[in-house]
Amino acid sequence: MIELELIKKFPQEIIAVDEVGRGPLCGPVVIGAVRLYVESKTELSSLLKKLRTSGVKDSKKLSPSERSKILFGLGMELIPFREKGEISFDGLKLSFVTWEMDHEVIDRENILAASLRGMKEASLFLSKKKKNLTTVLIDGNMRFRWDKESPFTELPIIGGDKISLLIGLASVVAKEKRDIFMGQMHELYPQYGINSHYGYPTKFHRDAIKEFGPSPIHRKSFKGVKEYV
Repeated sequence: MIELELIKKFPQEIIAVDEVGRGPLCGPVVIGAVRLYVESKTELSSLLKKLRTSGVKDSKKLSPSERSKILFGLGMELIPFREKGEISFDGLKLSFVTWEMDHEVIDRENILAASLRGMKEASLFLSKKKKNLTTVLIDGNMRFRWDKESPFTELPIIGGDKISLLIGLASVVAKEKRDIFMGQMHELYPQYGINSHYGYPTKFHRDAIKEFGPSPIHRKSFKGVKEYV
């Protein structure tokens, strides 16, 4: 468990973030973030073992039913975007949030900038901003962008959703929330078949854009969409 190797000081506020939906042609990029405050390495180790036992891993390796089962088993009911949820493991509280950056933000800022800003905002939202050391585990190879020095110790981890259980949990939360949201968007724009590909550029989706033009939630700066605006 890589968290035990990376976290050097206790007590410690730990936040893990991941995003889902950089590749789709429509809808938001969704960030999942989880936050906990641990007093010792033993306490962290105990939590990580429970997450592993629950089946937490990279969301891309889990079926929809497996993701739902994990979140149900952990008691993590997904609430509206930008609202904080909280669960408890033997008195250790874990907070979580899903954070969306919609198609308009993506078109205005580009997908990478929108993803990084969303992860930063979600981290700030969950952080207690106490004087204790705060470490943010970030899936990927980039730190957040700040006007001034970061208030966090930021640890980008390439392939983090595969080797960090906390980032893995954040990815499960993000993936489940985005799929639910895109299923709702399918009800509004059924001609694109979003419920079967969640906005990724399948042949069916590309052909639908050619036939019907982009919907209001399509990313108009993306190749495969901008040609039909």
